[in-house]
Amino acid sequence: MTTTILVAGGTGNLGGRIIHALLDRGADVRALVRSGTDRAKVEKLEQRGVKVFRVDMSDVPQLTRACAGASCVISALQGLHDVIVETQSVLLGAAIAAGVPRFIPSDFSSDFTRLSVGDNRNFDLRRAFNEHLDKTSIAGTSILNGAFGEVLTYNIPLLDFQQKRIGYWEDPDWRVDFTTMDDTAAFTAAAALDAATPRILRIASFQISPKELVTVAGEVTKEKFELVRMGSREELAAHNRRDRAAHPEGEQEIYPGWQQTQYLHSMFSVQNEPLDNDRYPEVKWTSIRSVLAGALRRG
Repeated sequence: MTTTILVAGGTGNLGGRIIHALLDRGADVRALVRSGTDRAKVEKLEQRGVKVFRVDMSDVPQLTRACAGASCVISALQGLHDVIVETQSVLLGAAIAAGVPRFIPSDFSSDFTRLSVGDNRNFDLRRAFNEHLDKTSIAGTSILNGAFGEVLTYNIPLLDFQQKRIGYWEDPDWRVDFTTMDDTAAFTAAAALDAATPRILRIASFQISPKELVTVAGEVTKEKFELVRMGSREELAAHNRRDRAAHPEGEQEIYPGWQQTQYLHSMFSVQNEPLDNDRYPEVKWTSIRSVLAGALRRG
């Protein structure tokens, strides 16, 4: 019997990957898209056999009809309070009304359960939604993947290809969790098809320290990288508080400058422990060398 999974946010980067991973596993996939979604994106999903529902994300009856018969609803929605808390709550209510047994929220992040409120604005929104989720009858599963492995190719302070520098806060031996988007999607698809998932699943394609990253980056690029201490965790947190207070306009942006450095603080503050990587043996984890080599090939 084919299992039906509904995905919200399926035209996004991660959502699209999750849909493809579900299809590869033989699932019957439905996708929720907003009424104004680009037709080309919808047609691309339909060509792969996805049943697409164009909906008003605030219309509970519409959403409930789309959810009917699904075994799990996956949210890959991205946004601020209006999306992560409000829209997801409407979708959650529709899933419950339709009798869907399981819900995977759009967490996909570092382990915010081990961070303090205020450390990361976007994670605070996920915490707020999960507090609501835990008061309902539906079985929720949060998938925590650390940082997406792809960020290592963006010239962030942790790995700056241009300056040939590896930056770190507090501890050069601190191992940071990274999971590629494809690996996150593959694991999420497997979890959606698993009727007995726990409340939280923690994963990482690889865990690597700044000190280790100096060696690997040098070996992959054939260039010498410098290890640089950027400060303590508390100094980074204090900088983030000052920058956030100085730029209140960022509260209306998903990724303002201070939010980006809040992510760095999170990466050096919590680790995924224990890992659930072995739960689905068919998921093959990407290595750090593959990520960096791919970035090098793309220039």
